[in-house]
Amino acid sequence: MESDSIECVSSIDGMDEEEMSQPNHPSSKPNAGVAPSAGIAPATSVHELLECPVCTNSMYPPIHQCQNGHTLCSTCKTRVHNRCPTCRQELGDIRCLALEKVAESLELPCKYCSLGCPEIFPYYSKLKHESLCNYRPYSCPYAGSECSVVGDIPFLVTHLRDDHKVDMHTGCTFNHRYVKSNPREVENATWMLTVFNCFGHYFCLHFEAFQLGMAPVYMAFLRFMGDENEARNFNCSLEVGANGRKLIWEGTPRSIRDSHRKVRDSHDGLIIQRNMALFFSGGDRKELKLRVTGRIWKEQQNNDSGACMPNLCS
Repeated sequence: MESDSIECVSSIDGMDEEEMSQPNHPSSKPNAGVAPSAGIAPATSVHELLECPVCTNSMYPPIHQCQNGHTLCSTCKTRVHNRCPTCRQELGDIRCLALEKVAESLELPCKYCSLGCPEIFPYYSKLKHESLCNYRPYSCPYAGSECSVVGDIPFLVTHLRDDHKVDMHTGCTFNHRYVKSNPREVENATWMLTVFNCFGHYFCLHFEAFQLGMAPVYMAFLRFMGDENEARNFNCSLEVGANGRKLIWEGTPRSIRDSHRKVRDSHDGLIIQRNMALFFSGGDRKELKLRVTGRIWKEQQNNDSGACMPNLCS
């Protein structure tokens, strides 16, 4: 969408914008490798034997070998047109059953142990765990671009601020105004307007315009910069209204483990039909003006009664 077709004016009620501190992070892609220790040296050397010479990933059954004993994974067998990448002999359909059996006896640390994961797994369970490991790096949550940067949360906060120029605020309430000069034209567009810090965590506020079936709609939703189990500790509300009417959505912010598109397509947020948006705008409906407000709170256990009490950010 053209930059002059929409104006986003943001303000945070009762809050001063605070400059974010830049974390000490050496690169956008944390080292996922595992430094070998003396205690696991034999397993590490066998692990090297299980590394595919083509893609350098760990090999899982079926592991193929040529007549000279060189091995490679099943994915790369097709990639090299059934020719051994080491000796150029035809591979055929020979399985390296001995290496597959050796792999069954291995127990190895998660590849994200350098990022804090303490778990050790049987070789054939390790891959599944790593795909879900809570210590694995996060993808950049910026919407509207195919950003390939990954990292931990402090690094991504700095990346969003410095590289994507996203506004940073501190506090658990927000107030944004969206202005569009021609509300009759609704193009698919997305804006990541704010990252804000409350309760010691970071949240992303998104706003979108898109077609839902044949109807143009606007949508606001929140994402939590952390895992899903942490996101469940928080509740949030989003509200839009004018002329004595309002729409309110309440729920739990979604983790950035879920892509921005997945959250949008699940309709897990405040959805505003265009006719309602124009009604909230008032006037002659020649300009769209929406004010979306919201807050985040955390449920805390009351030690006296055992009941959950809302903990509001000051």
